[in-house]
Amino acid sequence: MKFTGMILAGVLSLFSTVAVSETFTFTAIPDEDESQLRTRFDKVAVYLSEQLGVEVKYVPVKSYSAAVTAFRNNQVQLAWFGGLSGVQARRLVPGSEAIAQGFEDQFFKSYIIAHHSTKLAATDSFPLLNDYTFTFGSKDSTSGRLMPQYFIESNVGQSVDKIFKRIGFSGDHSRTISQVEAGVYQVGAVNYKVWDTAVEKGEVDTSKVSVIWQSPTYPDYQWTVHSGVDTVYGAGFKDKLTKTLIDMKDKDLLDSFPRESFVPASNSDYEPIERVAKAIGMLD
Repeated sequence: MKFTGMILAGVLSLFSTVAVSETFTFTAIPDEDESQLRTRFDKVAVYLSEQLGVEVKYVPVKSYSAAVTAFRNNQVQLAWFGGLSGVQARRLVPGSEAIAQGFEDQFFKSYIIAHHSTKLAATDSFPLLNDYTFTFGSKDSTSGRLMPQYFIESNVGQSVDKIFKRIGFSGDHSRTISQVEAGVYQVGAVNYKVWDTAVEKGEVDTSKVSVIWQSPTYPDYQWTVHSGVDTVYGAGFKDKLTKTLIDMKDKDLLDSFPRESFVPASNSDYEPIERVAKAIGMLD
C-alpha cells in the first residue's frame, strides 16, 4: 500500500508539473504599427513570466476581429482589448473577465483631425463636417470608429454615410494620422493617446494636420482574461495575474502603452460601450 501511495503521489506531482509548465499566451488588438506593438508586448511577456512563474508568450494578430477570434478559441488566455473588442470577446466566452485597465482608460477620448486644406479650426462646439472625405481606424475600433461615429451622428443628426462624401477605414490609428496628413482623406478619427505620443515624438507634421475637436470621455482599453485559467495554471492564478498587471511599475514599460499605471477593472465598467454599440447597430 505504501508503494502504491508513492506511485500515486508521483503521478499527481507529474500532472501538477505539466499544468504549471503550460505556456500562458496573450494577444493585443493591432491598433498601432506592428513593430511598435511587438517591442511593447514582448517586454510585457518577459515581465509576466518573471512575476507569474510560467512561460508567457505574446501572439500578434493582424486584425481586431482576429484578436477576438483567438480569445474565443482559447488560443490566447489574455488579451489587451479596446472597449468594443473586449465586449465582443466576453460575450463569446462566458465567465471571461475584464481585470485591469490603464488609469487613463477610465476616461478615454477620441480626436477628430483635419488636413490643413479644409481650413477647419479647433473648436469646442462640434465642427461642420458635411461633404468631406473621412477615415475611421479599424472597423471594430472603439476610439477610432465606434465612439466617433456615435458622437458625429448624435451631433449632426444624420448617419455618417449621409454626412461624408467618402468614408474609409485605415486599419489602425497610426495609418489614420498618415492618411489625413497626406491628404488621402480630409478628416479622420483617432485615439488621443496615439496622436499625442506621435506629436511628442515629432512624427506628425502639425502644419499639415491638426486636432479640431475632442470627444467627451468614455471607458476604453482593458486586459481581459479567459475563464478557467485557475484550472490550468493553479488556484489563485487569475488573482495573481490581476495583481501583477496592476503592480506594473516599470516606467519604460508603462510609457510604451503609454499609461500612467494600471488599475482594477470589471465587466460592468464597459456597459456604456455595449449600449452605444447596440445603439448604432454594431452589436445585436
